[in-house]
Amino acid sequence: MEEFVAIVLAAGLGTRMKSRIPKVMHEICGRPMVSYVLDAVEAAGATRVIVVVGHGADLVKQAVGSRGECVLQAEQLGTGHAVMKAESVLGDYDGTVAVVAGDAAFLSGDDLAALVDGHQESGAAATVLSAVLDDPTGYGRIIRGTQGEIVRIVEEKDASPEEAAITEVNSSIYCFSARSLFDALRDVAPDNAQGEYYLTDVIGIMIGRGLRVRVVRARDPLSARGINTRVQLAEAERILRDRVRERLMLSGVTLIDPPSTFIDADVTVGRDTVILPFTFLQGKTAIGEGCTIGPFVRMVDTQVADGASVSNAVVVESTIGPGATVGPYSFLRPGTVLEERAKVGTFVEVKKSTIGKGSKVPHQTYLGDATVGEGVNIGAGTITCNYDGWQKHPTIIEDGVFIGSNSNLVAPVKVGKGAYVAAGSTITRDVPEGALGIARGIQKEIPGWVQRRLERRNKAEGHGGKGHGGHSSKESGGLRNE
Repeated sequence: MEEFVAIVLAAGLGTRMKSRIPKVMHEICGRPMVSYVLDAVEAAGATRVIVVVGHGADLVKQAVGSRGECVLQAEQLGTGHAVMKAESVLGDYDGTVAVVAGDAAFLSGDDLAALVDGHQESGAAATVLSAVLDDPTGYGRIIRGTQGEIVRIVEEKDASPEEAAITEVNSSIYCFSARSLFDALRDVAPDNAQGEYYLTDVIGIMIGRGLRVRVVRARDPLSARGINTRVQLAEAERILRDRVRERLMLSGVTLIDPPSTFIDADVTVGRDTVILPFTFLQGKTAIGEGCTIGPFVRMVDTQVADGASVSNAVVVESTIGPGATVGPYSFLRPGTVLEERAKVGTFVEVKKSTIGKGSKVPHQTYLGDATVGEGVNIGAGTITCNYDGWQKHPTIIEDGVFIGSNSNLVAPVKVGKGAYVAAGSTITRDVPEGALGIARGIQKEIPGWVQRRLERRNKAEGHGGKGHGGHSSKESGGLRNE
């Protein structure tokens, strides 16, 4: 294959999506659809990639990054107009140009490479990728002559009833000789229902000039399918998720119920890992071997080492070490690190904290901005009071510490190695190594208080008093709930 330049058309809003977001930025399996197109042109061997942007240009540029050169189509006047914008950066280039729609998420690098190869070998001025679809709604139709040769491409809005009945459609994927393309574009006029410059008109102009134009049918009609509506977006999601699930299962991952398991395209999972139903693995999550994930887990941009287990939990931008366990009903927020065999249990929330090797946070606890050493046990109801209303403060719990239930650790504070914190304590000062930290109010018992309170209430009710809720806080001993 000779070198070629790819032009990706990504300027349109996509009015049928009914969205403020540019069409190519709608996600499929956790990635904007334009990223799949960039994958295809890169895999096919494009030596240069030009992306024409328009609606939401900054957002699309951010998604493209260093993968292509972005050219602005400030006023969207059609696909032909978009390609004209790319001409300004191509200069005197006279090789092959592949033009690909930014919503061609199903196009593979192999299919595009085959199209480019065939175009270059044939010496044609243009090669069009077509497909035969059961439902051609929304696509331009390929109009052929009596000998089967292509005559022109007609957009659906401009098609007659007879033309609209044709099932061979234009995929919006082409190869051109650069000079022939740009020469023909200069003769394109907006003589259509949309008042736009159609790239498809180039085909008729080339044929009228006696240039050779080929049509190649896609081996897989799916390759030619674009995404124009939310319905088509959902269908694309289903198809690509099926591919992801199949790839993982063939690599040695067990999915207990594939249809109820949702895994993004960039997620990796090691062999012998079992994923239970209603699990969502998103972003760039990477899971090791021999793990158990689910049921009812949502995991985003998280690293999970071999042998870990996560159940009924939300985990975001965190790291879970070998053999660690999470859940059920836990929330690991960004910056959380669980080291080897650490445990985060039921109704525990952890934020920007490290929990050391073999340490346990079994239930009903909040840890924020904390560093927990090895072999620590944190009792139920413990919280780190890390926020003073202006800024966050750290809590340090060293190796071998035991934190009793219902303890408050008011940061900044440090609990030294091997120390104990008595249950029910509010710790505001550092606890030295090996010491017991205890901070409770003095307990007091008032004999006969319950009986006297009952007598006062009965007296008040008997004399038309305020009744059940009418006691003052002083009369009820300061207790408001009955």
